[in-house]
Amino acid sequence: MRTALILCFVLTANVCIANRCTAEEPWWQLLGPHGNGHANGADLPVQWTDRENVSWKTAIHDRGWSSPVIHGHQIWLTTATADGHKLYAVCVDKNSGRILHDRQVFDVAEPQKISVENTYATPTPVVEPGRVFVHFGTYGTACLDTQSGETIWSRRDLNCDHEANAGPASSPTLIDGKLVVQVDGRDVQYIIALDRASGETIWKTERSFDYSTVPVNQRKAYGMPGLAPRGQGIQLISSVGQGVYAYDVSGRELWRVRHKGWSIAPRPVAGHGLVFVIVDHDHPELWAIKHDGSGDVSETHVVWKERQGMSARTTPLLIDDLLYVVNRAGIITCLEAKTGAIVWKERLEGQYSVTPIFAKDRIYLFNEDATCTILRPGRKFEVLEVNLLATQPMRATPAVDGNSLIIRTDQTLYRIEAVAANPLQSSAKAR
Repeated sequence: MRTALILCFVLTANVCIANRCTAEEPWWQLLGPHGNGHANGADLPVQWTDRENVSWKTAIHDRGWSSPVIHGHQIWLTTATADGHKLYAVCVDKNSGRILHDRQVFDVAEPQKISVENTYATPTPVVEPGRVFVHFGTYGTACLDTQSGETIWSRRDLNCDHEANAGPASSPTLIDGKLVVQVDGRDVQYIIALDRASGETIWKTERSFDYSTVPVNQRKAYGMPGLAPRGQGIQLISSVGQGVYAYDVSGRELWRVRHKGWSIAPRPVAGHGLVFVIVDHDHPELWAIKHDGSGDVSETHVVWKERQGMSARTTPLLIDDLLYVVNRAGIITCLEAKTGAIVWKERLEGQYSVTPIFAKDRIYLFNEDATCTILRPGRKFEVLEVNLLATQPMRATPAVDGNSLIIRTDQTLYRIEAVAANPLQSSAKAR
């Protein structure tokens, strides 16, 4: 059985099937139900504009780069005031675009300075039946009731120092029925699992590397854990400052690989007995590591490395035997997953911070101006279509609902689907 299918059963054990269509799984976390950017069974549109094949568009107030997540008829995302003093959770009806909830979750008295390219609402929520979990990094984590929008529990003690114009970015996920969050700042570095119902700590594991000799800015990371098989179970893979770590579902460290990278954001992806990880921000490299090790496997389990044209922001996309990586400058590289051999390399227009999505033999690549290039995966570079939604910034990865794309730009949430001869059904809705 393919790895993706194994992870499917694990990741979706606590979620239900979305009610809009009958076959697909809900897009309940960043990068979809399997955490790998695959939208299995979806037949997404190949052509659209700002008004064509747009079912609705809804204005979202303030600023946020969190990606939309979906369950039932609800889409959830977060936003925040530009100064970081007020943090919100927003729920939109996926059929009409109407705002159902707009809750201020936290006040922040003294937010740290962040980069102009980041926001105070960049981590993506997690949603399951009855509960949505929103995370704002050091500023707070909360569980909301999806029907009332009321806060069930909150914590403000998962603190770390992301000073030096950084800000929050690590997204939570659900693993083994627990809410798992990576906390890797200049001061503390750990991974923690919380009880979904109460928010209480179930386990917390400090990174085993001694960071005291490392400059404080090189201890940080901004990603989320990926999953890989381990025997009959799973393991959590964390690519963070100075190392890649693997843990079992109880938080026990299984193995680690040393590197000298930091500020890492892309999520690890597993396949073919390997885990594919980005290990640095300033000079990103893609490493393929055998994930069956124990202890320090730095010298024994790294199978290959690619140092040229890799991505500091987007997660690699694995389709069958090939990996696709697009970097900020728009260089897209296709590599053989097992060997790291480059199959082809091309340049796309624009800059890229959005992880590509794969659906029905098509790769959807959005640049930071909301232009989408659709490629055919394979051993030759083939562009199928290019679509411009709107000339506005975009850094949130789209969600998939049935045969529709849910796209967030800096001001607007869109539902894109083939609505043949049916123009935009509703104008941008006010808050």
